Amino acid sequence: MGKKGYWMAMVDVRDPDTYKKYIEANATAFSKYGARFLVRSGQYSNPEGPTGNRHVIIEFESYETALACYQSPEYQEALKYRLPASEARIVIVEGA
Repeated sequence: MGKKGYWMAMVDVRDPDTYKKYIEANATAFSKYGARFLVRSGQYSNPEGPTGNRHVIIEFESYETALACYQSPEYQEALKYRLPASEARIVIVEGA
């Protein structure tokens, strides 16, 4: 079995109502690409400086699948809600 792919995101949500629409909209892409949430918000500590107010780690079958999900029309449609509602740092990485 190959290595998995992950999205790691640190998000500063500025407009919670619009961000909820993003969460609803991204479900289509995440379901299609077999995304599995390992971390989705929750309690956190940021001992080395600001990291936003929402933190997410999503696991995919492979790095290629993680990239394909981000680039998919379904996710790009969901981004129309996230981009104006938040500022994010997102990285897609290959992992164990």
